[in-house]
Amino acid sequence: MPLILLISCAGVPPQPDASATGPAASAAESVTAVVEAYYDENLELNPIFATFVGDHRYDDRFANSIGPEHLSRQLALERKYLAAIRAIDRASLSGQALLTWEIFEQARRDAIEGLAMPSQLVPINQFFSTPNFFAQLGSGASAHKFNTVEDYENFLGRIDGFEVWMDQAISNMRVGARQGIVRPKILMERVLPQLAAHIKDDITETVFYRVVDNMPDSFDAADRERLSAAYRQAIAEQVVPAYRRLHDFIRDEYMALASDTIALTALPGGEPWYAYLVRQRTTTDLTPEEIHAIGLAEVERIRGEMEKVKAEVGFDGDLRAFFDSLRADPRFYHDEPEQLLDSYRALKARVAAATPALFSRMPKADFEVRAVEKFRERSASGASYQRAAPDGSRPGIFYVNTYDLKSRPKYMAEALYLHEAVPGHHYQVALTQELDLPRFRRFGGYTAYVEGWGLYAETLGPELGLYTDPYQRFGALDGEMVRAIRLVVDTGMHARGWSREQALEFMQSNSSIGDSRAISEVERYIAIPGQALAYKIGQLKISELRQRAETALGPKFDLREFHTEVLKDGSLPLSILERKIDRWIESQQG
Repeated sequence: MPLILLISCAGVPPQPDASATGPAASAAESVTAVVEAYYDENLELNPIFATFVGDHRYDDRFANSIGPEHLSRQLALERKYLAAIRAIDRASLSGQALLTWEIFEQARRDAIEGLAMPSQLVPINQFFSTPNFFAQLGSGASAHKFNTVEDYENFLGRIDGFEVWMDQAISNMRVGARQGIVRPKILMERVLPQLAAHIKDDITETVFYRVVDNMPDSFDAADRERLSAAYRQAIAEQVVPAYRRLHDFIRDEYMALASDTIALTALPGGEPWYAYLVRQRTTTDLTPEEIHAIGLAEVERIRGEMEKVKAEVGFDGDLRAFFDSLRADPRFYHDEPEQLLDSYRALKARVAAATPALFSRMPKADFEVRAVEKFRERSASGASYQRAAPDGSRPGIFYVNTYDLKSRPKYMAEALYLHEAVPGHHYQVALTQELDLPRFRRFGGYTAYVEGWGLYAETLGPELGLYTDPYQRFGALDGEMVRAIRLVVDTGMHARGWSREQALEFMQSNSSIGDSRAISEVERYIAIPGQALAYKIGQLKISELRQRAETALGPKFDLREFHTEVLKDGSLPLSILERKIDRWIESQQG
């Protein structure tokens, strides 16, 4: 789903000399014109993305993003602007203009290739779900604002669009079933209760009614009465019936057609589809087989580090027994959800005091810690981050899953905080939104960079004064192990014929995570093939570049400057990041 500078910030792109003339200046200006024009057209086509990046011109729209007309318009847009950027002579560019050209041209190629994949025929899964997302949006706890009468009227328009999307999903899934392109049964079993959570006879019990209950006191009586009646009607006659239609279709028709296999490559055209997702998610040319081998090597290395911690705490037994003992020991678990949330809130000041030693600036945007909503907690990941509003009207959100507290051990807290908050996702995403860059770079992103940075942030624990407790250090290793396991399991299931049970066994043999999380993790990889590969591949590349810089620069190496260089241009494909860091190293050697 759609996921921000200080005066001395090195991330501000150098401004062109006002007196600059000639082909280079003209070409650079042309690049800016092309990418900004694309961005505006894309916002109109994708109004939810516009809302999330703070452009509220289209807040009354919800695109039928899986419909043939929308997909045709998106493809035409991508082709139009690929031709436009290629018409600009790349050889005449340098600096930020060259970087923008490279990123934009690659993004358009990737988008065109992606639109050739039939993802619109399988639009529902338990992990990334438009019905779940729309419930968050309509609850008042997400990016759509409910502060003014116009905000409320706008969302009624979005309800109209959402109803169209839901019926399109049913139509697409029927087409997919005829072509043999279907979701695995196990995933659809998880989707049904998520949809059922929004089917209420009493509409006041739905999450959509919260904005009626919380209507601002500033609204006059006439507006309050009119909007309350409109929302009651829309929820009763559009929202709940749309959830019911999709739920009943899946239960009564689709489940019998859903797949008994889990591999994307088992579907018609699945092999090139998975190969594309691997390339797109990792922004590399690594094959599934190469990534599988990297994962096995990382699992072996991390197991060795875990053995050292086990010996340090004096545990007598093998790693599997150590994992079992940790899962069974009540001292490592909270009794109440609020205690889990408070453990993360307590880390905020502690980490904030340590970050200046490694980073030269902090984002302006703040963030808050929230529990994952009840309606999606059973299938959601352990934690996630939602970006802050660019205009400062809404902080970032670090979502913590408080479901099944026995699968949320205390010793994972420090690493998870570093990943999702500071200096991980909140730090990186918020800083990027505050950079003076073309908007598609400020608000876009590459999973391998974003999640690679999040995992790299976990490795900074010792330098930030964390992981002093051996169990917290083990927690960091355990978290890293999960990301290494993902390389093995994702490729194992989708490219090597592994079963769900094989994947679960490999995960539980090599990490301490509990049954609930292991199931959620493995089923996530089934639902969104290739996405989980990005974390470890991205972290390995950033760590490799740091080591390269340290070796090349010796005493000249400054970690704060390295971090600035990695972050100052926003999210990049790993191949482009590597070239940029190599140029920086060369400049520092002079």
